[in-house]
Amino acid sequence: MRFVLAIVAFVAAAVLIGLGIAQRTVFLEPARVSLTATVDESVDYVVIEPDALAAHPGKQTLSAAGDGSVFLAYGRSSDVEAWVRASDHVTIGYDAETDELVSERVDGVTDTPTEEPPVAGAVEPATPATPEAPETEADTATVSPAGSDLWLDQFTGDGRVTTTIAAPEGISVIVASGSEDAVPDRLAVAWPLDNSTPWAGPLLVGGSVMFLVGLVLLLLGIRHHRRSRGPRRNLPKGPRGLRRRPAPSQAEQSQALGRGRRALLAPLVLVPALALSACSSDYWPSFEQPAPSEEATATPGPTESEAPAEGEPTEATVPAVTEPQMERIMRTISEFTVANDEARASDELETRFTGPALEARAADYTIRGTLPDQTQVLAIPPGPLSVMLPQQTSADPTTGWPRTVLTVMESSDDAAVAPTALVLQQDSPRDQYHVLYTMSLVPGPEFPDVAPASIGAPIIAPEYKGLSLAPSQVSTAFADILMKGAESEYAPLFDLEGTDLDDTLNATARANEVQGANPTITLSVSAVAGDAPVVALATNDAGALVSTLVRRTEQSRPNDGGTTGFKEDTPARALSGFTEQSAKGVQSTRDLQLLFYVPAVGTDEPIRLLGWSESLVSASEVQ
Repeated sequence: MRFVLAIVAFVAAAVLIGLGIAQRTVFLEPARVSLTATVDESVDYVVIEPDALAAHPGKQTLSAAGDGSVFLAYGRSSDVEAWVRASDHVTIGYDAETDELVSERVDGVTDTPTEEPPVAGAVEPATPATPEAPETEADTATVSPAGSDLWLDQFTGDGRVTTTIAAPEGISVIVASGSEDAVPDRLAVAWPLDNSTPWAGPLLVGGSVMFLVGLVLLLLGIRHHRRSRGPRRNLPKGPRGLRRRPAPSQAEQSQALGRGRRALLAPLVLVPALALSACSSDYWPSFEQPAPSEEATATPGPTESEAPAEGEPTEATVPAVTEPQMERIMRTISEFTVANDEARASDELETRFTGPALEARAADYTIRGTLPDQTQVLAIPPGPLSVMLPQQTSADPTTGWPRTVLTVMESSDDAAVAPTALVLQQDSPRDQYHVLYTMSLVPGPEFPDVAPASIGAPIIAPEYKGLSLAPSQVSTAFADILMKGAESEYAPLFDLEGTDLDDTLNATARANEVQGANPTITLSVSAVAGDAPVVALATNDAGALVSTLVRRTEQSRPNDGGTTGFKEDTPARALSGFTEQSAKGVQSTRDLQLLFYVPAVGTDEPIRLLGWSESLVSASEVQ
């Protein structure tokens, strides 16, 4: 009976182990599902749409291959569409019925984007600058999307690019050659599948246990059979004189015992080996809750509590940039600025600077050509971002430009260095973000509360009347204060106790100081509002952060019939190149880039100066 049970145990062990092995071999499901598409159209851009990326759950492994260089990037769908909109391109979608990727050619649209509609309520949108005429297809056919500030991340390769992302809803992928090569024509999207075999481990272990049970039963059966034979009696005697086999030696007995021990040890080694081979988590049932899937950072939509109230716009809005996107942009701008400042490459400045920030740096490069140690512009640290306030913009790819972002950058090298506030603007989808204002924050005034970076703030019209002073009037008012001091009609609106800038740059005090040191000249000082764009972003308390420009000019004229000129080794002399003495006099102009907090109308709070920077932008002989 023991032999029968042993045979049954061995058969059961073979079946269980065979099933366990089969689950990990012949019955094993694929580890992933993959969909492919081929692009036959003669276009330069391919867009993989959100429905294609979401055809199956899980992270997406993207693969693009072609005969030349390959570029692949992903970003918000509205941004991707806005970038490719002016050019012919192919979109890759998903057909749920056939479980296939489908392609469609889309012709480029060259109409001028419309402006965003005005917002009813407390905040009016600024009137965006008139965009330049869009480029024609011939102009845009070879434009490379590489390096665009719209992308969340990008990848390049030669012949093939493969990467894995976790794209949430609202993300699209753009594929291009990145050069004059043909667009990659072989695309694939793959998703991981759960091919775990939770019963493989129990089957293998169960089979091993049954094998061990069968072996024990076999040994017990053999022992029982030997004991049940008993002594033999009345057996006929065999012929005499047969030689007996000599008794085995001690060495032979040891070898026999060794073979027996090895036979017994074989299953003891086999069972743990089979058990250890099934230790992978894919071999066993899991009773834990599934971990939440990881996804790329996306812009959250408004919650129920954030639903627009009556009178507010119902059009979907998104922040101009996401926080990871802005961090990448600022790292790029910081690296560009460090390299460009060192090389004093004025012709490259327009790549990342515009307006007052561009004028200040261009003048600084000229000055440092003669006086290397006379730098007057603020360094742009790579981070971290302590404040990021993007403009709320329309999710419609046909609107929403220009875009504006205000950031405050901390110096990672020196905590004693004041944070730097920057205002950046992007004029169109294919333009980069350009630095418009750079200002150093002043100590003391508390920075107002602003909306989270994932929501952003509405842009405020320059003539908006809901503030204690319209944004367009702030620079005019502060220029008047610099001219008249406390006697200015605007002085009561400002917190002049919190800053000494009005005293330092007071026109009367400056003229008295210079004329007292040199009575042979007459110094006239003027301060006026600059012609740079006024940028105003709403704060949480219905106030606004206003970035603006004041231009301050000093004219020095001789009053005794003599001459005057710029002193040696001064920035004004280095910038103007005028080294002679003039009977007409000399003049210099400085730009004040200013950041104010302007409270809502009806409050008792004053306008506070949060940050500023001063830079010499021109110098010449008086004409």
